[in-house]
Amino acid sequence: MAAASPIAGAVLLGLWLSLASVPSISNAADGEALASVKTRGVLRCGVSEGVAGFSSQDAAGQWSGIDVDFCRALAAAALGDSRKVAFVPLKASERFPALETRRIDVLSRNTTWTLLREGALKAQFAGVLFYDNQAFMVPAASASQLAGALKGATVCVQKDTSTLSHLIAYSDASGADIKPLVAGSADEARRAFFAGRCAAYTADASYLAALLLHAPGGSQAFAILPERISKEPLGPVVRGGDQAWLTLVRWVLLTLIAAEEMDVTRENLEIRLRNPSVSRALVPDDTVTRTIGVEPGWTVRALESVGNYGQMFDRNVGAHSPLGLARGTNDLWTRGGLMYAPPIR
Repeated sequence: MAAASPIAGAVLLGLWLSLASVPSISNAADGEALASVKTRGVLRCGVSEGVAGFSSQDAAGQWSGIDVDFCRALAAAALGDSRKVAFVPLKASERFPALETRRIDVLSRNTTWTLLREGALKAQFAGVLFYDNQAFMVPAASASQLAGALKGATVCVQKDTSTLSHLIAYSDASGADIKPLVAGSADEARRAFFAGRCAAYTADASYLAALLLHAPGGSQAFAILPERISKEPLGPVVRGGDQAWLTLVRWVLLTLIAAEEMDVTRENLEIRLRNPSVSRALVPDDTVTRTIGVEPGWTVRALESVGNYGQMFDRNVGAHSPLGLARGTNDLWTRGGLMYAPPIR
């Protein structure tokens, strides 16, 4: 195996130092998060500073996106009202410190599930909300190139992300000698790329698709290359140690997936629950509900607030959204995707 380049080594060192500066998330007591949410009467949800389809604000200050909808479903389950959620926009470098300092109750901010984050930071991922991959965006004139043709090129990338480490690993493995231009935020990386300081911009493919919607000169001026260089399973994150809260967050997500598996939508929910087999599959027994610490009917409230996973996907990032992303790996397992919900009982 070839040795890493000096530039790559320096960038990797910076990445590790930045991670080391983030304290391990102190374990929460079991039930602490839900108790705090109930006392406050508001769920505090950490989101991005603005990624179309995932978490973004309109001119009136209203939040929308698949990450946002998940938090609304969680608020409905925990507090009985999907409107009782405060969205906290965070830079990538602020995500885990916000959990550590209890500034947020849950992080739903296009964040990749890794062993490093669970092992070193003591954060816990509740599941996968969106399966993504890392890709490259280039000017349309360069779109005929594959990512492998970026040998020696300068590539814009955001610091404090797994994207940076994946770019370095890809460069070393392929011998591409890519020169990262490491920006302090997604906005800085975007501006540097569109200003022509980089031959390419690398990030999650979904994020690059969102950038195309507002690209200078229109979306036709840029293209996302077909090559993918990493797996990016994105999902909600909580502090370690609070099993009851982790269980609630995880099973809100799984309930949304299970409902789609059973063709249960927000519109037909009441009728479908009259079927005993559907009710058994989507409504947990009272013993489990009491153990978690929520009021009965929490799975139903989550579904009433946002619909099933497929509805949430289509509305925010899929066929009924400006992004128009295909389901792909985010489709149900019965249709060749990876979305799969274990049984409630």
